Amino acid sequence: QVKLVESGGGSVQIGSSLTLSCEALEYGYHVYCMGWFRQAPGKEREGVAALYTGGGGQYYADSVKGRFTVSYDHQKNTVDLRMDSLNPDDTGIYYCAADLVCATVWRESDYTYWGRGTQVTVSS
Repeated sequence: QVKLVESGGGSVQIGSSLTLSCEALEYGYHVYCMGWFRQAPGKEREGVAALYTGGGGQYYADSVKGRFTVSYDHQKNTVDLRMDSLNPDDTGIYYCAADLVCATVWRESDYTYWGRGTQVTVSS
């Protein structure tokens, strides 16, 4: 069993930055991929950024490339999402996801474990 604990959401002004963190409590397991998804009001959940914890690159949605940075801290077993130049389209609930076996990292179906979500609101 893996539990994901998210933190770092909030309400900010356009152009601001926020960093979301997600700690994986593994209880004897090890997650091999972690990702961030978001769901805007009235829209389907979409992938934002993802990575393999063992290395191999990071993956981003086109809408956040150049503004968001996903990173993994091995010692803390935490995946962070640094979000810069935020705009109102980034508003939504952000969910952390993880899995123990990861053929791919970009689909919701790739992930078994999910956090509760943290709200990000960007106002103009």
